[in-house]
Amino acid sequence: MPPTVVTVVHMEHIRAVLIDIDGVLTVSWKALPGAVEAMERLRAADLPLALVTNTTSRTRAEIARRLSGEGFPVSADDILTAPAVTAAYLQEHHPDARCLLINSGDVRADLEGVEIVQGTERPETDRPETDSGAAPDVVVFGGAGEEFSYPALNAAFRHLRSGARLVAMHRNLYWRTAQGLDLDTGAFLLGLERAARVDAVVTGKPSEAFFAAALAHLGTSAADTLMVGDDVESDVLAAQRCGITGVLVRTGKYQQEAVEAADGTPDRVIDSFADLPALLGR
Repeated sequence: MPPTVVTVVHMEHIRAVLIDIDGVLTVSWKALPGAVEAMERLRAADLPLALVTNTTSRTRAEIARRLSGEGFPVSADDILTAPAVTAAYLQEHHPDARCLLINSGDVRADLEGVEIVQGTERPETDRPETDSGAAPDVVVFGGAGEEFSYPALNAAFRHLRSGARLVAMHRNLYWRTAQGLDLDTGAFLLGLERAARVDAVVTGKPSEAFFAAALAHLGTSAADTLMVGDDVESDVLAAQRCGITGVLVRTGKYQQEAVEAADGTPDRVIDSFADLPALLGR
């Protein structure tokens, strides 16, 4: 593994930091070594922070409680999630739409104002419908899990073929757990898009809209902001395309082969979030 340079190159111009959670601060919600102390140092330097995550299994309030329990100095106001951004997108672009949500975890509290319907199959007609008796207007994908069953995906496919729109909170292919890498939404989304001949609107990372929302949340410009993540494409290069400085950590789902195959080069690569304060000269 190449050495990490954290004491030679400082980034004194950085005025705010965006931080991914899974694989950067925690793995399976357990703090990574040195992560709490690093965040405390950034707080002590009065550096504005926002935690930006594609996590779809927990609400902002639940995430804040878990992180606080691990010692991180954060609150729900510091966290921007893909479900929260998805709710804003749906309210703007599909007001009053019936939305079929396929997601692992209950995040309805972060989907305020969105009408969520439950999908069912009616074998006698072979037509997918919802508990409201009408087909959904939008199929919404969250994070993958047991809910991504064949019946659920097949029902989504039929809705899309009948004209429903497809919105995905993210298109991550996999994520890191305590047991190793697990498949995520993107692995299923790619096949569904091709089969139904539709393109999903992605509301979480790596969408530009997500990063724009994060910058607006902090009240800072892209040129003055840094993004640190463990996904070279969705976290780092996506941020860099928005003019944000990108820092990749070698924790979480980092894989050297993914970096070599990526469509670009991270601005910086460091061993872990614990090295960030030194990189920033804080």
